[in-house]
Formats: sequence, structure tokens, C-alpha cells
Amino acid sequence: MIKRFGLTFGGLQQKILNLVLIFILAIIGVFGGVSYYQSKQLEKIVNSASDKQQQSITDVSTNTMNAVINSSLTKTTAMEAYIANDIFSEVSSNVSTLQSFATGLFNNADQFKAHDFSYPDPSKDGVATVSIQHEEGVDPYKSESLGLVANMSDIMLAMYQNCDKLSSCFIATADGCILFCDDRSGEYVDENGEVEKYFETRQRPWYKGAVEAGELYFTGIELDAFTDIPGLVCAAPVYKDGELVAVVGADIFLESISDYVKQSSQDAGFICVINESGEVIFSPQTEGTFKAVTSDSAEDLRKSANKELAEFIELSLSQSTGVKTVKVDNTEYYAAGSPMQMLGWAVINVVDKATVMTPTNMMLDEYKSINDDAQKEFEDGASKSEITTLVMIAFVLVVGSGTALLLAGKIVKPIEHMTNRIHDLSGTDLVFKMEDIYKTNDEIEVLAEAFEKLSERTRRYIIEITEITKEKERIGTELMLAKKIQANMLPSLFPPFPERKDIDIYATMTPAKEVGGDFYDFFLIDDDHLGLVIADVSGKGVPAALFMMMSKILVNNFANMDSSSPAKILEQTNNTICRNNDEEMFVTVWLGIVEISTGKVKAANAGHEFPIIQKPGGKFELLEDEHDFVIGGFEGYEYSEYEFTLEKGGGLFIYTDGIAEAINLQEELFGPDRMLEALNKDPDAAPKVLLENMKNAVDDFVGEAAQFDDLTMLGLRLL
Repeated sequence: MIKRFGLTFGGLQQKILNLVLIFILAIIGVFGGVSYYQSKQLEKIVNSASDKQQQSITDVSTNTMNAVINSSLTKTTAMEAYIANDIFSEVSSNVSTLQSFATGLFNNADQFKAHDFSYPDPSKDGVATVSIQHEEGVDPYKSESLGLVANMSDIMLAMYQNCDKLSSCFIATADGCILFCDDRSGEYVDENGEVEKYFETRQRPWYKGAVEAGELYFTGIELDAFTDIPGLVCAAPVYKDGELVAVVGADIFLESISDYVKQSSQDAGFICVINESGEVIFSPQTEGTFKAVTSDSAEDLRKSANKELAEFIELSLSQSTGVKTVKVDNTEYYAAGSPMQMLGWAVINVVDKATVMTPTNMMLDEYKSINDDAQKEFEDGASKSEITTLVMIAFVLVVGSGTALLLAGKIVKPIEHMTNRIHDLSGTDLVFKMEDIYKTNDEIEVLAEAFEKLSERTRRYIIEITEITKEKERIGTELMLAKKIQANMLPSLFPPFPERKDIDIYATMTPAKEVGGDFYDFFLIDDDHLGLVIADVSGKGVPAALFMMMSKILVNNFANMDSSSPAKILEQTNNTICRNNDEEMFVTVWLGIVEISTGKVKAANAGHEFPIIQKPGGKFELLEDEHDFVIGGFEGYEYSEYEFTLEKGGGLFIYTDGIAEAINLQEELFGPDRMLEALNKDPDAAPKVLLENMKNAVDDFVGEAAQFDDLTMLGLRLL
């Protein structure tokens, strides 16, 4: 580049000047021909413009329709998530919890005293309380179950207060009594001011439905017996020794769903809810096919004479339909449906097709008016532009050249300065700061600000990356240390008792994370008694690993203090853990004490998997023992124990649920059948080979699916 007379020849400044001059000369040369051609081609241009405008209108219309439909589908998804996940999933989980507590209560009834109970107190209206009612002719004070289930009062009260989805929760006994928790004590007073004691519990749809289903059950919509508010009931039966002893459940008022549906009504569409019988149960419509009416007069839309509508409703109850066109009540709609799997209902999103097309019609009318005005203005202006253009050409040529020189200089100078500063950035000097020369109130100033921000972010990013790298290295080191400590806690030298020729033991633990919550243990209590332990702590990671180490130490210590009873060992361990279990963690444990000389095994099972045994020369089979409650559930629980004999040459295989519940990419469980198949591939093999066969079988089954739980197993063979 060469500088002469204040100009940089061969640089950006000259290029800008050349570009402006070429542009001006091109305009002058072309304008005459363009003007003549434009006047001759006016009709063609107008027609072409009209076609383009019509295409634009069509595109806008399509985009508008897609926007409306996509908005509607978004609401459908939100509605389904609101109903299915936020309400019913949480409620069904709460009912399952009540069922689990009630089952444990009845199965261990001899460990609990009768709890006090009382009728509803109207003075406590608006306050969450636990009360009773019963069927006419039933004396609650002679009930064999009511005092027992009243021990669940605190649990029900806490559940009701912590879940805003519940209008009440309850447990109804098989002898006609009900214990319930709500805040509507004032509703249980009759016209004489007397507290209503009688309630036909066993005649309610939720009671009959839960008993008939034999599992978790949702009723249809029904009116509350005291408030007449529409709602659903989720209920589940409770059995003891195969006999029905109670039904637990929770009420859900549906006012919030109804309000949501009503608020969905817009000019273009609305949302309605269809029940499993094809009836509209929630809708903002006040008339027509989509109007919500009572069940005694509601129409099953699956049987509608409108075949198109009937097929759409049928499909919506089983799968997402995508966008369909349906004609209902002489109106054509865009409609999309999505099922609510938990209840068998469906959410229907309806958009009036005519409303969607309204913007298209409006734009077509507006286009015609604009096109007529534009054509008239063009004709008037064309005649004047010829003279004006000639004058403007001369003016632009002179002014443009001077302006190009001035602007080129102003543009090039700050860019040159910026280029030199950026070129000098190196090493620790990475700071680019705003200077007065860059303050041009245009893109150059914006570019300089961007470089300044980029410089600051780069320096901050380097600092953050350095800190993050240090923190990751620290955490990684700690996790590796935790993994090593945990591994050292478990017996890892095999054979563990090389001087013993009458037993062969092998065990492995593969954690799902860096550290796991499973553990195994084996130890000689004396020359003729061998202790075997396998356990699975709730949760994963470091908290589970800490809980695992505490549990392992306690079981080992209590076993060495008193090896006569596995049940007593588990009771002592449970009581110790419950006293210091603020995090409410728990652990499942199988504990066995083997008398090596005879093969006699005493065992206790605290909620763990079934052991698998093999008779000499035979195949491995599940030993379906009795399960007690998990360790850490509640203090004072009494565990049971049982006995079986492991013959010489026979084998024992114990494991955690990470084996049986391993999942492949198709979300299939590995399951007990595949476990037995893996063991019986070579049933007489040494424990190490048996465990390797099991690990290979699980790996082949899981494939590329991620391991979600610890894999722990232990094998024993008497020789």
C-alpha cells in the first residue's frame, strides 16, 4: 500500500472509493434503460408482484395455522403432565405407601397396642385431623382392627399435610369401620347438629372396586359423600395371609382440573377431557357435542353416528393421534388427542379451522386494496421520476465521490488501530479495552465493544477452567480413595481360608457408581460355624457407601457377639441403626450361619432377595423364604428365622437386586429365570466360575445399556 495526498492507495480506503464510483457510474449507465424497460413491463411486474404476494399470504396462513396447532398441542402435553404426573402419580404413590404400612402393621399386629381414636370434632373444622366413622350397627370399640390401624394416624396426618393434591386419606377395615384424615370436620354434622357417625364404608365404589381389582384402583368421577364435590378415589386392598383386612385410599377433588380446562377456551379452540367410556367430563363448551354433562345423560362419542369423530375418540384413548381434521356440529376442526395412561382418559385439543383461516382472508382483502393504490401511485410517479433522476444523477456523482473519500478515511483509521492492537495481544497481555478512536456510533464501535467483552470473558474463562479442573481433580482423588476404602472393607483375598478344604467361597461387588451401597461379608465364627451376609443399601454413591460400611460393621460385630440366632443379630442391628438414622435410609439383608460339619443353615431375611440353593448333582433352585421388614425401618421390629440344610457337594448363591433387575435397551428385566439359566449352565462348577458365568450372562443381556444398580453376589460350596 502507498500513501499519497492523505490517501492510502491499494488499501481499504481506495477500495471503498472505487466501489462507490463504480456503483454511481453503473446507476447512471443503467438507469436510462431500466426506466424505459420498466414502463413497458409495468403490467408484467404487477402480475408478478401479485403472484408473489399471494404466495406470501399462503405462507403466512400456513405459519399461522401451524402456530395455533402447535400451541394447542403444547397445552395438551401440559394438561396430560399436570393430571397424570403431578396429581395421579403422586397420589398413587401415597396410597401405595399407606398400603405398605398397613400390610406391615397387620402382619406384625402383636407388636402394637391399640391406639386411641375419636369421632369428627366440628370445632376443628379447617384443621387437619384424624377421625373415625362406621357403618350402622357396628361398634367401633369392639372392632378387632380399628385400634390397630389407628397407629397410622400420624402417618396419615403427615401425608395429608404434605400433599396438596389430597382432599383426604383413609383406611377402611373389613369389619365396617373407617379411619380418615381431612380438614372438613364441620361437614360431618347433620341438620340436628349431631355428628354423623354412620358411613356405609363397604358399599362405596372405591371399596368394592379395590377389592374386585385386588390391586391399586382408581374410581371414575363421583360426588363426595358429604360435600358433593366431584372427585376421584385411589384405593388399594390390604391382605393378611391372603385374607382381606382393610382398604386404604385417598380422595382427589377435581376442581383444579375443571378450572384449567375452562381457562383453555380461546377464539381459536379449547381443551376437553374424555373418560374411558368416551364421555366428555371436562369442557369449557356450554353447548354442542363437546359440552360436558352428567354421566346419566352423557354420550359415548366412540359410538357416535359421526364415524369420523367416533374413530378419532377411540384412537385418542389409546395413543397420540397427531393432528386430524374432524367435522362436528357442522363445524370443521383441527383436533389432536393424547391418552392419559394411568386413568384410561384422553385429552382432546380442538381448533376451529375457519378461525385459523381468518388471517388469510383478511390479508387477501388488504392485499387487493394495497395493490390498487400502489399501481396508481407508480403510474403517477413514473412520469415525474425521469426529470428528477437526471438532476439527481449529477448531484449524486459529485456528492458521492466526496462523501466516499470522507467516510473511507473515518472507517479505515479506527480499523487500522484495532488491527494493530489485536495483533499485539499475546502471552499474559490479553486485555483489549475500549478507546475513544473506536467510539464511532456504528458497527466499528460495536465490534470494539465485542472484542472488549470477548477479552474479558476469555480471561475469566481461563480462570474458571483452572478452578474447575482443580476441583474435578480433588473430587476424583477423593472418590478413588473412597472406592479403595470401600473395597478394603470387603473380603477380597480368595480363597479366604486356604487351610480349610471343606468349603469354597467366592464373592464380587461391581458398583454402579465410583462407590456403591451393596456389600457382602463372610467370616468364621468358630471352627464349625461360618457367617454369610449380603445386603443392599437404599440409594447409591457416597451416602450409600457410608451407610453400607456402618451396616456391615454392626452386623459383623453382633454376629461375633452372639452367633446363635440370625434373627437376634438383625434385631440388634436394626435397633442400633434406627436410633441414628436421621436420613431415613434402609438396607435389605440376608444373614445365614452355616454349621459346616452338618450343612445346617440358620438364616433370616430382612427384605432381601430369595437365596438360590443346589443339591449335590442337581440344579440350582430358588428358595422362596419369608421376607421380614428392612433394616432401618422402625425400631423394635422382631425378625424371624428359618433353617435349611446344604448337603456336601451342594451350592448356595446369594445376590442383590442389581442382578435380577438388570435392564437392557428394550427395558426388559434380567429376572430369576435367566439367573437360574446362567447358574445351571455349569451347576457343579466352583463358586468363582459360577459368578463369572452369571456376570457374563448379565453383560450379554444388558448390552450397551447403562448399569443403574450395584451388582453383588456370593457363592458357597461345601466340599
